[in-house]
Amino acid sequence: MLQNQYEEVQQRIEAACRRCGRDRSEVTLVAVSKTKPVEMLEEVYGLGERNFGENKVQELTGKYEAMPKDIHWHMIGHLQRNKVKYIVDKVELIHSVDSLRLARTISEEAGKHGCTAHILLEVNVAEEESKFGVTVEEAPKLAEEISLLPNIQIEGLMTIAPFVENPEENRPVFKKLKKLSVDIADKNINNVTMAVLSMGMTNDYEVAIEEGATMVRVGTAIFGARNYGITN
Repeated sequence: MLQNQYEEVQQRIEAACRRCGRDRSEVTLVAVSKTKPVEMLEEVYGLGERNFGENKVQELTGKYEAMPKDIHWHMIGHLQRNKVKYIVDKVELIHSVDSLRLARTISEEAGKHGCTAHILLEVNVAEEESKFGVTVEEAPKLAEEISLLPNIQIEGLMTIAPFVENPEENRPVFKKLKKLSVDIADKNINNVTMAVLSMGMTNDYEVAIEEGATMVRVGTAIFGARNYGITN
């Protein structure tokens, strides 16, 4: 079952790329494995997947220890400052930076671990009260402020679009994040690139790809519905 679901997601990514004239290599699939047991991750790893996304620090560190070391881990959930030290040297990318305070902590901890932290700014494009992230208007200033910190590199932007029945409803959200990335890139800020656009999930990743996503975070379509009783 996992193999069929994983392969279908890959095929749909390829089809979305073809529709908008993009090369498949431009889009990275992040398999969102939160709440899923290691056995399921191992099966998807066996199919060739190397990018996995987790929401919680404790779950990420546990799976980091249990899984092969060639995996690229993505921290996609809200990150508390007191937990940064546990993951800063383990993750490929932190998708969810939405404040200068958090960025300062990441910078400090990266310095202690002798590494550079690669981050995305989380933008709450739809301005939903239930979601984290800065507004579109706040993002350029935050990028400039974070760019001055050592041991940290802004690689792009991330958004969590509203949950909608019709994915077409989120097309304007993705368009707006893409435009924002172009606007920030045009500023030529040191330590800031806009190479990564992390947007699109199980419900709407194909539309996100058509609007410029370079990274899609897909969980349910690969692993099935989540069981929040599982913590390993």
